[in-house]
Amino acid sequence: MEKSRKWCFWRKPKIKATPPMPIILLLLLSIFETGISSTADQFKVDGKVLELDESNFDLAISSLNYILVVFYSPWCRHCKLLSPQLDEAAPVLAGLKEPIVIAKVNADKFTRLASKHDVDAYPTLKLFMHGVSMEYYGPRKADSLVQYLKKFVSTDVSILISDSAISDFVEEAGTFFPIFIGFDLNETVLSNLAVKYKKRAWFSVAKGFSDEAKVLYDMEKVPALVAIHPNYKQQSIFYGPFEGEFLEDFIKQNFLPPVVPLNHETLKLLKDEKRKIVLTITADENEDQTQNLIKLLKAAASTNRDLVFGYFGLKQWEDFADKFEANEKTKLPKIIVWDGDEDYFSVIGIESLNNEDQGSQISQFLEGYRQGRTEKKTVKAPLFMGFFNSVVGIVAFFIIFIVVAMMILMVVLLIIISKDNEPVRVGSREEVDRADNSEAESSQHGPGKKED
Repeated sequence: MEKSRKWCFWRKPKIKATPPMPIILLLLLSIFETGISSTADQFKVDGKVLELDESNFDLAISSLNYILVVFYSPWCRHCKLLSPQLDEAAPVLAGLKEPIVIAKVNADKFTRLASKHDVDAYPTLKLFMHGVSMEYYGPRKADSLVQYLKKFVSTDVSILISDSAISDFVEEAGTFFPIFIGFDLNETVLSNLAVKYKKRAWFSVAKGFSDEAKVLYDMEKVPALVAIHPNYKQQSIFYGPFEGEFLEDFIKQNFLPPVVPLNHETLKLLKDEKRKIVLTITADENEDQTQNLIKLLKAAASTNRDLVFGYFGLKQWEDFADKFEANEKTKLPKIIVWDGDEDYFSVIGIESLNNEDQGSQISQFLEGYRQGRTEKKTVKAPLFMGFFNSVVGIVAFFIIFIVVAMMILMVVLLIIISKDNEPVRVGSREEVDRADNSEAESSQHGPGKKED
């Protein structure tokens, strides 16, 4: 019997109803798939603009690879103008091979969410790529917005095998980003840099092209890397060496055109630029004399890649010219070196260019700058960031002004109300007696009798 009982005792654990491992895995998989399907149902890529709030924002950002989020306010006029453009662009972007979803957040209502993402103006647009955000400074018209955003879901390096493929690629890329075409380059030479700088430029390699293409892009030989700036109709060519830091330096220096026409939009491009800016202020940037000067500046830029060259006309941007003490009485063109913020430098003896041999004068100016024959000056306020954030700053100023004014008004009203409803002061018995006697006298001599 003891053996029997021991045997039963030993076998008892064996009859526990333990589910087989495959069944557990199936249950876990079912739960996981249910979670995925519920997420997919919540964020359908159906071409409609999503409405996000604090309850689903993080889930949307983590679930969707590419999502453009617009932080808006219902009372903002610019937000109202942007809304139909978003509705028009959303189905086109959703139909891409790699879909891009458009979503919006009422920043006026969900203030904590807006504050978390540093929203201080309306509308603010942010592009989230695999959960990582970047500021969107691109166009806001539907067609242009679509073309701009296509860059972020494009192939890292496009392979072009004919002249027509090259022209189609350039046309498809549009004018918002610089285009790099490597003629007779191996794509592996560009691949790492193309991934690193995908947000800033188009990259391609041309393997099949004719002599006409060489003439079109003004190449003396191949292999060559051509940097094209369609919006400014400018280009630069690099013949090597295609290794080490040389290639990357050329790419970084050519995110901007050789000579940048300065305006409110191009100032945004200079926001993160670490190079100093050789700035030329002309009377009118559209004059023939200015166009000839730009050609000379391009030549100087090609051999001084550690500097950015820019220009604008006094006629086109008088307020900005005034920051550098340039006005109608100044001898123009005026040439200076600007650090992009609050300081700029004039070269002693060459503060302006005359009409004779301007190329030599530019060379002398650069030589004087490099040798330190300069005078440091300060830009009149507001500084660069003031210009860059001009709209944001104005909006923020008025919002702060209105809030402070309302707070002051509320304080004044509370003081007035508190004085009107001020309770009877508790004093000494003698003071209370005097008050009672006074009230009694007034009731006797007054026009009416006070009721309890």
